[in-house]
Amino acid sequence: MIRFALCFLLFASAAPAQEAVQRFGPEDAAVTLRLRTTTDIAIFAPTVEAFLDTAPGVAILYEQWGSNDLYALSREDCASGRKAADIIISSAVHQMVKLVNDRCAASWRSPATQAVPSGLKWRDELWGITREPAVMVYNRALVPPDEVPLTRFDLLDLLRPQDSRYAGRVATYDIEASGLGFLFAFIDSQEASTFGALMETFARTGAIATCCSAEIIGGVIEGDYLIAYNVLGSYARSVAAIDSRLGIVEPRDYTVVLSRAAMLPGPDVRPEAGAFLDYLVSTEGKIAMARSFLISGGGEDESGSDASDNETARRPIRLSPSLLVAVDQANATRFIRRWREVFAQ
Repeated sequence: MIRFALCFLLFASAAPAQEAVQRFGPEDAAVTLRLRTTTDIAIFAPTVEAFLDTAPGVAILYEQWGSNDLYALSREDCASGRKAADIIISSAVHQMVKLVNDRCAASWRSPATQAVPSGLKWRDELWGITREPAVMVYNRALVPPDEVPLTRFDLLDLLRPQDSRYAGRVATYDIEASGLGFLFAFIDSQEASTFGALMETFARTGAIATCCSAEIIGGVIEGDYLIAYNVLGSYARSVAAIDSRLGIVEPRDYTVVLSRAAMLPGPDVRPEAGAFLDYLVSTEGKIAMARSFLISGGGEDESGSDASDNETARRPIRLSPSLLVAVDQANATRFIRRWREVFAQ
């Protein structure tokens, strides 16, 4: 059963805080791989188990982290020369590009990785393994069908009236708490002519910025929020599959598509870790991830629109040095300062 506990409160300490841990595979396994990832255990467990069915004698110690904490810990490990993890997978792909750029990853070449499209790999050290759209979600019982926003322009129209009933009832990621939320917002600022208007409107109407997918999706289902913006589609679809109150829209003006990035920390690679990566980018791995909505190829969304009609509006995030702009300290500081001004309330 899909859990709503997709993210947990972090400890007050500044030290990176692990969110959850679980072991998969036999206790007496000859090899135990350490996987560190931002992906919720309940979402990724079926894929891990499917891989282990192909790898007798291998176990996986699964560590779930928040994206910012995982990035900080990985940088510390890299700087000190520790190899604490065998594979790292994060939704904050701009942070992963930075780790690779800082020589924290090992190279891995195999027939499986060589078949990965160029936009989903970089330097044989980073690979995109999922296809997850950034969506809008809404409460189907509380948002009338003719008010479901199908584009960002529609969302602006809902919030434009001074007495809009959506004021204070729209949520999105807190970009300071969520590396993924930062990335989605940063890409919006580069892609969308509506970004400035959205920021102004969010500020004027008291939009809510909160930490993570679970809190946002749960708030929409319970009616605390009516609509949420830039939610990760894989988590939304997993919940919608068991709770009909949640509706989902891939924005028709454009839909950002994320591929979680996987890397093998250097300097060397355990063969079993390479085999796990090969599985994730293989046809079998994609089928396993699709069952958990980590691979999205369209289909009808819960607004009643056909997401396959939106393929031309999909904008994949390419794994490339261009993402380093998002982790540049000066750029990030300016962007977060602007965001704070919006959500000062």
